[in-house]
Amino acid sequence: MGFLTGPIPILPDGGSLRPPGGGQTPAVVALGGGHGLSASLSALRLLTTDLTAVVTVADNGGSSGRLRDELDVLPPGDLRMALSALCDDTDWGRTWRDVMQHRFHSRPGGDGALDNHALGNLLIVTLWELLGDPVAGLQWAGALLGARGQVLPMSTVPLTIEGDVLRMTGAGLRHETVTGQAELAVAGTLSNVLNVRLLPPDAPACTEAVSAIRRADWVILGPGSWYTSVLPHLLLPEMREALCATKARRCLTMNLSNETKETAGMTAVDHLQVIRRYAPGFKVDVVLADPAVVEDREAFAAAAAEMGARPVFGKVGAAAGRPIHDPLRLAAAYHDIFGES
Repeated sequence: MGFLTGPIPILPDGGSLRPPGGGQTPAVVALGGGHGLSASLSALRLLTTDLTAVVTVADNGGSSGRLRDELDVLPPGDLRMALSALCDDTDWGRTWRDVMQHRFHSRPGGDGALDNHALGNLLIVTLWELLGDPVAGLQWAGALLGARGQVLPMSTVPLTIEGDVLRMTGAGLRHETVTGQAELAVAGTLSNVLNVRLLPPDAPACTEAVSAIRRADWVILGPGSWYTSVLPHLLLPEMREALCATKARRCLTMNLSNETKETAGMTAVDHLQVIRRYAPGFKVDVVLADPAVVEDREAFAAAAAEMGARPVFGKVGAAAGRPIHDPLRLAAAYHDIFGES
């Protein structure tokens, strides 16, 4: 079905803060998925008018998983969250952010077809079906929201993430394979994650995402679920090649808690070693970490140096004490990092 329309609407530039002293803002690409990417985008849109989000497309749970299975489309959930994070703090932006995030809930005892679907997921999939192009559909969604930046999928085909785990059973230690992002995201509570891979292994990277990485001034990887939101970008061959070859400076942003459901028992140093193990050619300029989650600063600095990076410690968590990045604190940290370069 064709979508008869004119060119994709382009909204006037605005809503972002220029660096002190004016001048051109840096071209920034932020990679990840879910709440972690939303946090970095909420901060970065305050610093630059040239912002691209590259989002994982391996989700198989909830509304996204249902739409993926039923309609054979990319899982839209993490893409929706990235678009919502790029909305301005205006009446227009806040309203459309809430519209995109709104979920339908059936009446008690009911089990309707729309139950737990996010409206934004349905809107994005509608645009994909009308346009026949996932990138164009996301551009139209961004224009509707007044998003201050663009959102791209890391691949144009749905991906599956799979991992080998070492699990204690009644019969002793056993190796098992866990398939699916939703399943692997909680695997660390009962087992140790050993190996992670993407299927299909030769899936194509989104061409526009690769181009954005190549022309970027800064690439921001993380925060986010380490195995299912951060690492996948380095598991996709074309994406990993672009991240290793780009002339952009690279910043790896650590999580605010090492004890997540997929990384239980891991330290901050272990998180860095995971990145080095899967992408030894990926060099980093800066590793940003909240001091509260780094147990041994000397060991952490040594691990960062092995990646070519210097550690930057800053209080970037929300004041409430929950492991959530505060957009203003994170923006201040990125501002200083960009300025020091």
